[in-house]
Amino acid sequence: MNLIAKLSLCLFIVLMACSSSDKPAADAATHEANGVTLSAEQFKLLDIKLGTPEKKIMSGVINANGMLDVPPQNMVTISAPLGGFVKSTDILQGMRVKKGQTIVMMEHPDYIQLQEDYLLNKNQLEFLELEYNRQQELVKENVSAAKSLQLAKSNYLSTKTKVQGMSAKLKLIGINPTELETGEIKNTITIASPISGFVTQVNVNIGMHVSPTDILFKIVDTEHLHAEAMVFEKDLPNLKIGQRVRVMLSNENAERMATVFLVGKEISPDRTVRVHCHFEKEDPGLIPGLYFKALIETEASEHLVLPSTAVVAYNNQHFVFVEKDSLHYLMVQVQVGKSQSDFTEVILPAELVQAKMVINGTYSLLSILKNTEE
Repeated sequence: MNLIAKLSLCLFIVLMACSSSDKPAADAATHEANGVTLSAEQFKLLDIKLGTPEKKIMSGVINANGMLDVPPQNMVTISAPLGGFVKSTDILQGMRVKKGQTIVMMEHPDYIQLQEDYLLNKNQLEFLELEYNRQQELVKENVSAAKSLQLAKSNYLSTKTKVQGMSAKLKLIGINPTELETGEIKNTITIASPISGFVTQVNVNIGMHVSPTDILFKIVDTEHLHAEAMVFEKDLPNLKIGQRVRVMLSNENAERMATVFLVGKEISPDRTVRVHCHFEKEDPGLIPGLYFKALIETEASEHLVLPSTAVVAYNNQHFVFVEKDSLHYLMVQVQVGKSQSDFTEVILPAELVQAKMVINGTYSLLSILKNTEE
């Protein structure tokens, strides 16, 4: 029965209840304090159905919001360690790159100067090493003064330090010092991607000068995307590692299943804690930054429940209609708990645990009762 039909039916019943002069008493709904008595015809028209409370296993849920993210090792920022000019690049935002793939070629006179200084100092180091060894032999034979040995040692060690530093700088820009010693000086260097993934930022163009602090590219590997949920501090006692999480992305209607992997140990200024969740099925097609809503399932336990249609809300309170006699129903206030899968937990006094209650048509009864009272 659609909404319009239900409203029309409720209005019809109320009019019947209020117009006793026009209808026989047997056909009108009567009431006492918080009670309604229906006729057999009204019972049928309102599609009243009865049931009793039952026990069901229900898991509590924690509502959370969050955003898809990747671990730090799956997101890299590319920069030029020694700066330089962009000579060439064919990378576009959204492109997939492989680990080791060249993404940009750089050039700068400093690259040439560094290689030249390395080779000069490397050659000088060989001479200074020989001189140092010669002075050691002369001192042993008391032919040379100790001062000459100390000077030779100082020159040798200082030059050795320079060569080691230059070697480290060459490696930093991707030049192998060993190959440089047997090859030619390069006027360009290449920067390769350290991971496989998708390019999310491109901040350069050909001819552009960049400094070591400038961000050239950002690359994200979405193979191990996770859900970073924000949970309020009041729900922390119910959180445990391993709990199931139902994730609903903002651009999807279907739920994705995940598991609580880590629970943060710091409360943010907005009184929330980060909860790190892993998806049961990874999807490389997802994009970091997508917002989602999540339901974190807490421990399951047995609860006394009624179909959610049996419970009516009125004036910020909850009520059920209990069958007192045939066709006579008493509205009783109850406390409600969690709701799940069209069932609602109810807290009832012992005498009502096995009582018959209206599980369909409750709002129609409420409408009749309150309108008749007025």
